[in-house]
Amino acid sequence: MTTFATTTDVATAGVRLGADVVIPAGAIGTVLFAHGSGSSRHSPRNRAVAQALQRRGLATVLIDLLTADEERADARSASLPFDIDLLADRLTGAVDWLAGDPATAGLPIGLFGASTGAAAALVAAAARPNEVRAVVSRGGRPDLARAALPRVVTPTLLLVGGRDEAVLRLNERARAAMSAPVELRVVAGATHLFEEPGALEEVVSHAGDWFADRL
Repeated sequence: MTTFATTTDVATAGVRLGADVVIPAGAIGTVLFAHGSGSSRHSPRNRAVAQALQRRGLATVLIDLLTADEERADARSASLPFDIDLLADRLTGAVDWLAGDPATAGLPIGLFGASTGAAAALVAAAARPNEVRAVVSRGGRPDLARAALPRVVTPTLLLVGGRDEAVLRLNERARAAMSAPVELRVVAGATHLFEEPGALEEVVSHAGDWFADRL
């Protein structure tokens, strides 16, 4: 058997969103990515994480949470990535799509959220507790999930750069509001985008272990 890879459109929450799907032979689970503000499914950081997860036997789905028209409009206003309800509705629909698609049905689902996408991931996890088995946040804003935080039951890993001090404080607050199994791990010396040498590799290691153990 060989790896299956395709680019497709996902119908969710009344729109169609582009997605890149990679399913390694014998996949043990699927990780759905939720990118953050100012990013897309072509984010080099998320693609690097996805490739590392694929090597660990995890299928990956990189999805755009905004349509092409919305991305163009958002380039001017930068407001839509902070519409957590909109992003979460679309991500929840993508979870339902994964659960029902023959290629991925039966595979446990994890969510990997970056920046504002982490909040959408947590809201989606609260909405689909039986389907979503693990969440990882990379430099995320879980605090923006607000009222959904106490309803999350999914094991959650919060990864934050040690030099990303404001976001670290927001993650600490979010962790305190959650009753789910949650861990906060600090990547020493890293800033918000984890661009420092070795920082993204540490993210990959933590995320890979978290998903492999729970999916």
